[in-house]
Amino acid sequence: MKVKIRKGDTVEIISGRRQDKGKRGEVIRVIPETQRIVVQGVNIRKKHQRQVQTAQGRQMNPGIIEFEAPFDISNVMLICPNCKEPTRVGVERDDENVPHRVCKKCDAWMD
Repeated sequence: MKVKIRKGDTVEIISGRRQDKGKRGEVIRVIPETQRIVVQGVNIRKKHQRQVQTAQGRQMNPGIIEFEAPFDISNVMLICPNCKEPTRVGVERDDENVPHRVCKKCDAWMD
């Protein structure tokens, strides 16, 4: 299924963890195969990293690493750059048959 959210878009979290709900952030990565996205500053996880030797002979520092974990794309709504509100997205084609994303609230192109 085609994903209507792209890298660099601003999204708002509409469901999920209590501390993340209502937050807005920029999409860092989109994983279309599993319908998941990574949003900057949201869904922060901690990983306990042990010291390991890399292939180039360098040491990887041990400690607790914080990172943004991916979550399901259905938990976010796209923020329209024109009306600054969470909205659904439609697709319209212009005269040259090129598809453009369209805000369902203000009917403005998002591309």
